[in-house]
Amino acid sequence: MNDSTDRYRITGTLGSPYSMKLRAIMRYRHLPLSFIMRTPRNRAETAHVKPNLVPMLQYPGETEYRVDSTPLAYALEARHPGQRSIIPDDPGMAFLSHLLEDMADEWLTKAMFHYRWFYDADIDYASHWIADDGFPDERGEARDAAAKSFADRQIGRMPIVGCTPENRAVIEDTFHSVLALLESRVSVYDFLFGSRPALADFGIFGQLKTLATDPTPMAIMRAKAMKTESWVRQLDDASGIDGDWLNSDDDLPDATLGLLALAGEYYLPFLLANAAAVEKGEATFAVTYDKGPYSQGTFSYQVKCLGDLRQRLADLSGDAAERTRAILQTAGCLEALEQ
Repeated sequence: MNDSTDRYRITGTLGSPYSMKLRAIMRYRHLPLSFIMRTPRNRAETAHVKPNLVPMLQYPGETEYRVDSTPLAYALEARHPGQRSIIPDDPGMAFLSHLLEDMADEWLTKAMFHYRWFYDADIDYASHWIADDGFPDERGEARDAAAKSFADRQIGRMPIVGCTPENRAVIEDTFHSVLALLESRVSVYDFLFGSRPALADFGIFGQLKTLATDPTPMAIMRAKAMKTESWVRQLDDASGIDGDWLNSDDDLPDATLGLLALAGEYYLPFLLANAAAVEKGEATFAVTYDKGPYSQGTFSYQVKCLGDLRQRLADLSGDAAERTRAILQTAGCLEALEQ
């Protein structure tokens, strides 16, 4: 139960990129919160929540649980307008930020899941630190058993979310490309849409926060993107960072344009293929990229993601719409979003 009348309450886990994303957003926005680790001690309290996924957010003085980090971020914008917003003032940049956050949530997350459950060192490390967090009352063999049980369940889910050996080249190329692009831009005072963090920054942060913890991707980040790893640490609590948005007529940073091009190369073809397969009633779909093949089972949620992106673009008007469509055209994103 939520016994606080003046603080938000997040129930989540440190191994959840979406829990880390929401917590970082709320820290940056100076919203009072308590972060509660989900463990067997409180799991019954949230067993009724649908879908039963973390993070779960309770508003101050309320007992209802709300889920899904992106709608929660927008709901907090509505509840606290103008308070260190993470939505760029320019509607066109706000759309582009949303597109990059959506790519992080639905595509970059495959790199997070792949690295965690593909390599032996990561399986061993991640399963035990997740068990340490999630089952703190277990000891010795019982803790080891909890770690193995969790790892087995997650490894069994890998084909469902597309994390297969056949898809490895595409997924790992995504991770390396994101790191290379961010390394050219980010710092404690430099973000994708100005000198303050946007929703896009927090979406990417959530996935990288996890990747920067597990052994294999952490080693890659430290070898190839040390500044980006520092940025991940900094953005975890950006409550002391102030800054400004880019002006509507400013050029976007090369890193931002590169990430949009990555969306055009990987994410939007993925969404299109999934939507086409769902429409035909097919259980799986496949895409062929320059780096190799990619295939997985269909997901209806990602059909909604595509529809939402198209609606948000259609809602733009005037100069913002013209500028945004020109950027999307250059990035190879426009055709998919205007079908």
